[in-house]
Amino acid sequence: MPDALPAPRSPLPRRLRMHAGYLWRNNGHPLLTGFRAVWDSRGGAVFPSVRSDLGGVSVGYSGLSEGLAYTLEFTELRREQGTKETARRTTDQVTGGRLRSPVRLPDTDIAIVGTSAAHARRLPAGSSLIMPMRVHFVVDFDGSPEAVRRRISKREREQFSRIRRAHRWSWDLDSSPEWFDVFYDRYYRPTMFQRHGTRERTEAKDVAYECLFRTGRMFVLSQDGERVGGALCHWDRAGRVLTLRLLGVADGARQHYDSGAFKAIYHFLIDWSARNGVRRLDFQGTEPFLSKGTYQWKRRFGTRVIQPPNHFGAKRLWFHVRRDTPAVRDFLAANPLLAETPRGRLEAVYFHDADRPPRLEYSAKSPGVADIRHIDLDAFLAPAAQDRLYRPSRRLL
Repeated sequence: MPDALPAPRSPLPRRLRMHAGYLWRNNGHPLLTGFRAVWDSRGGAVFPSVRSDLGGVSVGYSGLSEGLAYTLEFTELRREQGTKETARRTTDQVTGGRLRSPVRLPDTDIAIVGTSAAHARRLPAGSSLIMPMRVHFVVDFDGSPEAVRRRISKREREQFSRIRRAHRWSWDLDSSPEWFDVFYDRYYRPTMFQRHGTRERTEAKDVAYECLFRTGRMFVLSQDGERVGGALCHWDRAGRVLTLRLLGVADGARQHYDSGAFKAIYHFLIDWSARNGVRRLDFQGTEPFLSKGTYQWKRRFGTRVIQPPNHFGAKRLWFHVRRDTPAVRDFLAANPLLAETPRGRLEAVYFHDADRPPRLEYSAKSPGVADIRHIDLDAFLAPAAQDRLYRPSRRLL
């Protein structure tokens, strides 16, 4: 591993601002994450409040702005399946004080509030669940490389071994600024656009260079000597934690997904980490729904599910169902999720009723998911049918 850092590209004041912003978003120190959760959810702050109508189900999201790009968009992606509709959004704002009173939220079939863990736990419990805002998937290196590899699903291991021989892949480090530029422009950004389209969320290039590349680890995946993929990871030397932050394949091309190159990056990262003194490899996170493709993808690599080590770990979603309709039941049954128990453990929740069996094909089998709970929709939605707390409003808030 190189000792000398690549040269900076930005003036010192700009670099200091970039590091401050990066730490605010990603640092996992308990004092900082706790302070940020309180600050972000403070009573005097103003939050977005959005009603989304799609697929016969209205979902309202109010609270922390991160939930718009993660939680609300996920519900829209799931509700638009099988339809030609697009979401109809109505947007307003709400103060933190009003956010704590469910009667003042938009009048929707499902109401979701993104807030601090403490505030979420004080909201009404009827027809409701407390969910993590996001979850992370980590690989713990507490044994030999062979023992770590055995945790990966058998099917995944066998498939990778077969295609690795066929494609003659190799894995290297490259700390040159020239490779960073090529990777960011021709690998990372095209891949993010190919996967997410206009919903892509990317790290700015100057921030990625200063806060990730200069002190992190930059990997290259080659096939027959030609570079086809790469990964840029944050390296926490003190904690020996390697966090996958940016990855991509050449030009975001479909052929590198079909060949298995994209998936191979995960396998090579696990193998390299096991042999180079890494204590934990963090594959970062996803929304807490088992029906999310990324959730099922990352679960296969023998990962443990945890609350995020950054500020998201101190934030929660209050997920509340207000109306019992066939479309609402369809949505709930089709999207099993992770919830938090009163003791702070993660459990998988599968909704079902006489006409809708639990969707067990969305597996929750992972270390870190302590329990599996099947919830009968008749019982869960009974409080919603009887609740007189809400009064439809002509305005959102």
